[in-house]
Amino acid sequence: MTAIAHRGAIAYYDVLDTIKDILISDVNVNTVTRGDITRVNLNKQDIFPVSHIILNNVTEGGQTLIFNISVLAMDVVDVSKSEATDIFVGNDNEQDIKNTQLNVVNKLVQKLRRSDIRRDGYQVNGTTSIEPFYDRFENEVAGWALTMSVEVMNNIDICV
Repeated sequence: MTAIAHRGAIAYYDVLDTIKDILISDVNVNTVTRGDITRVNLNKQDIFPVSHIILNNVTEGGQTLIFNISVLAMDVVDVSKSEATDIFVGNDNEQDIKNTQLNVVNKLVQKLRRSDIRRDGYQVNGTTSIEPFYDRFENEVAGWALTMSVEVMNNIDICV
């Protein structure tokens, strides 16, 4: 690996590691995974709640790279065998999951927003999108899909 290729890969590692570290430090996250959407929840070892990081694409902007990233924050829906007494709440824990996992992605965004590209080397770029989901994968799960852009300094020096 050339020095330039290695230096360019640092931003990739830093972005993913920073997001992973923030997520795993949250009391409402037990497992952090990454990769293609098809890899979500395929590992039977995953201990829920799970946060899954997906790198959608990277846009090169001269002195910066803009990483478009999705984070899925989810937990398994437990359905009670007893009859629902409240039709608004139902007989499962979906509302609890939506509440705790929204807090997970909101805290992640707020911690990333406190950064400054000149000081920390990265910052959230623009607005984020947080979309709820239910039963998206093999298990019956619920949670939120956060999509955000994280801008980092492009550490490739073309003069090298």
